[in-house]
Amino acid sequence: MPPPNDRRRAAIADAAIDLLVEAGVHGVTHRAVDARAALPAGTTSNYLRSREALLVAVTERVAELHQADMAAAVVSGGTAEALIAASLLLSATTHRRRYLAIFELHLESLRRPALADALGRLQSSMAAYTIAHHAEAGLNIPPGAVPALLTLYGGALYTLVTAPSGTVTPELTGELATAIVRGALG
Repeated sequence: MPPPNDRRRAAIADAAIDLLVEAGVHGVTHRAVDARAALPAGTTSNYLRSREALLVAVTERVAELHQADMAAAVVSGGTAEALIAASLLLSATTHRRRYLAIFELHLESLRRPALADALGRLQSSMAAYTIAHHAEAGLNIPPGAVPALLTLYGGALYTLVTAPSGTVTPELTGELATAIVRGALG
């Protein structure tokens, strides 16, 4: 195994995200990722020995990118609705491919236990990260409500990223955010 190179590992995962969106999980091979990332043949397999390891790396990369987006979105004094609406809009437009890839992985995880475990860890880590993020933003959201928020957010995001291009608007994400907060917080 080569020495850790975080930039190369990120390039591998980013190339795999693109392939997941364009060709589905069966289009994600080590050779295809090498070609997409413009890396020498064999590089991906040196970093990630199995296909499952490659798919898990994609899951980890999406979590890393999502957390970076959340950290950048901390606005003290903002509302939960505004934060969620902005996140939905960004995720369903600018970062649409990233979330299409995650939904592909969720379906594939039904057949791959290691991927299902990675997605379960992702969900747990995102819940913990979200609780801390809400506290940092000064939002009064009980930690017990976060699993419901994440579930409702995920359903809304799925609907938005699979909708025809150009149909996601700030007004729509605002309405969805209000419904998510009301649904989770009562």
